[in-house]
Amino acid sequence: MATQLAATSLAMFAAAPAGGGGLITMLPILLILPVMYFLMIRPQQKRQKQWQEMLGSIKSGDRITTAGGIRGTILSIKDDVVIVKVAPDGIKMEIAKSAIASVTTQESGS
Repeated sequence: MATQLAATSLAMFAAAPAGGGGLITMLPILLILPVMYFLMIRPQQKRQKQWQEMLGSIKSGDRITTAGGIRGTILSIKDDVVIVKVAPDGIKMEIAKSAIASVTTQESGS
């Protein structure tokens, strides 16, 4: 009985697949990482860079739209704040630069 049990155990260990192949099992994960970088992280970095350039190029007279949907004309610019005149009553608002969503530059001929 003990010999049969030992023989069965030995046969099970001999037939078991090897535990190696770690690189093969990690290959899908290693392939997904560059794909995620180019599909998610890289486009976000490009948008962030464009937004920073937009904020760096604003000047008095530009029309802006904030993230909250407020539209107005820039009167003055401080370090991290802009003073915006909102129509129709000419109300002046102080808005953080980080709240600016888009800028429409005024043309000199208009």
